Amino acid sequence: MANIKSAKKRIRVTLKQTLRNKAIRSKTKTAMRRVLEAVSAGNATVAKTALVHASKTIDKAASKGVYHKKNAARKKSKLAKIVNKIPA
Repeated sequence: MANIKSAKKRIRVTLKQTLRNKAIRSKTKTAMRRVLEAVSAGNATVAKTALVHASKTIDKAASKGVYHKKNAARKKSKLAKIVNKIPA
């Protein structure tokens, strides 16, 4: 256990950030899963609306530093590719 005041604060701050990042990551994964479920069901309209929501969630996560911006772009691109393959 840390003895120095600043080290104790860093532990508290890190714990808080970890919880926030976990929550954001979880929301992002859920949004991505909803897109994939809609695609597997073959529902193009639901998949497209879910894609918009997922893209927004991924962008927010990237802006908060949870994901690197290129990682976020890769995730969005992968989902868009999958959604665009659905026969309309």
